[in-house]
Amino acid sequence: MKKELIELRVNGRRREVAIPPNKLLLDVLREDLDLTGSKRGCDDSSCGACTVQVNGVPVLACTVLAASVSGDEHEVLTIEGITQHGALDAIQKAYGDWGGAQCGYCTPGFLMTVKALLAANPEPTEEEVRRALSSNLCRCTGYTQMYEAVKAAIEAEQKGMAAAK
Repeated sequence: MKKELIELRVNGRRREVAIPPNKLLLDVLREDLDLTGSKRGCDDSSCGACTVQVNGVPVLACTVLAASVSGDEHEVLTIEGITQHGALDAIQKAYGDWGGAQCGYCTPGFLMTVKALLAANPEPTEEEVRRALSSNLCRCTGYTQMYEAVKAAIEAEQKGMAAAK
């Protein structure tokens, strides 16, 4: 199959890849860019394990053609891109502290969903958190730890903002 050269902005870096026009973003991230945090979970867009952000919006990378997000007008953010200067992001730390992950397979998708939620709404209600997390599936936890982790991350962010003032 003929390949075309596309340019992606991923985690703040420009990357060029030669791919067939029908290659999915998830496969480009994992196979061509060696960004393996996003996982293939279901192949039918029902689990959310492959969630990344495109222009700040959570998307299922298993349903997006990589060529559709090429160019300067698109920014792809993966789980590898949310650390801050090598330190864990508040939501990553909270998930670890509160046991928000069991096997960890679905965790990157959840974290990308939560990051988008908190960017859009820094103080979501519990119902808003539950609605956002309903787009992802975890087969290991009872979700309670995830809700507690999100609350802890929100509190940590608020303390950080208060300390910065």
